[in-house]
Parts: sequence; structure tokens; C-alpha cells
Amino acid sequence: MTSTRKVTIQRKTRETDVHVELNLDGEGNASIATGLGFLDHMLTAFARHAGFDLTLSCTGDLHVDDHHSAEDCALCLGQAIHEALGDKHGISRFGYAYAPLDEALARVVVDLSGRPYAVINIPFAHDRIGTLGTENIAHVLVSLAHAGRFNLHADLLRGENDHHKAEAAFKALALAMKQAVARTQDGIPSTKGVI
Repeated sequence: MTSTRKVTIQRKTRETDVHVELNLDGEGNASIATGLGFLDHMLTAFARHAGFDLTLSCTGDLHVDDHHSAEDCALCLGQAIHEALGDKHGISRFGYAYAPLDEALARVVVDLSGRPYAVINIPFAHDRIGTLGTENIAHVLVSLAHAGRFNLHADLLRGENDHHKAEAAFKALALAMKQAVARTQDGIPSTKGVI
């Protein structure tokens, strides 16, 4: 088992330049600057409630739209989670949580199985929250799960306000991930002996 679970990721393309520093055993400190205010808000809440220290910056082609920046931030964060977990020795592996925000209630279940899959059921009433397209909220979660190589189910159980729906989902994800990455046992949490 590695004593530290910290990683730095840099991804530079013609569309974005993303830098991520992640410590899974942090205190929930976040410094997020994606160029998309609502995404900053969601990732800050994620880091805070997961107990991860997260620095994430992105310079992207926002003159085109928000898609590339949102997607690449999620891909880099997912990669960072995957790499920080190493061989996953001793982790709980599974996590689930419910999180409310006023009238909204979200449920998220994760399995850090090494098999990427995402099912996202969060309907929105409007096209945008701030400068972030609501269609990209689900896309961020799918990209995060695929790059992080984990199974993710996110469901909105009820809600009216789009901001509340999204924030409840990100907080539930944070709590589920905090549970899943926790070191709770000895060995690899799989009958296969490897994840």
C-alpha cells in the first residue's frame, strides 16, 4: 500500500490546457478555475465533501462553447483519481450516498472496479446553468467515470431547481467517492485478487 495518494496530471491539446493536482487524503481544499463558473462551483463542492485536496485549472476554447473544457476537466480528474488509487490495495471499493439540497434529492452509487460505466438520470428543465450547458453536466459525470475507470450510477430522485439538482448530485458523488476510496481493509477488494 502506498503511503501517499497524490498525483499531478497535465493535458494540453489544441482545444484545452488542463492542469490537475489531486490528493485523495486531503482536507477538502480546492482551487478550481475552469473558465466555467458553475463547473468551478460543482468541482469545489465535490472536493470539499469528498475530503480531496484538488487544484484544477483549464484554459479552453470557450469562444467555441463549453463542451471541450467541461469534458477535458472531467477526463483529467478521472485520470487523476485512477492513478492516485494505484493498485487499490485496502480501499473500500464501493460507495453510495444520498444528498439533498432543499427540494432536490440525489443518489449516487460507485464501484471502483476498473470497469468504466456510467448511468446518469438527472433531468434538467433549462438548457444552461450559468455558462455551463446542462447537457454537459451528465457528460462530465460520464467522462469522469470513463477516465477514472469506475462504475457510476447517479439518479435524481426529486427536485425542481436545476442548480439544486446538479449540486445535490455532485455532493452525493463526493460522499460516495469518499466512502469508496477509504482504506478499510487489507488486500485487494476483489475475488479476482486484482482490480
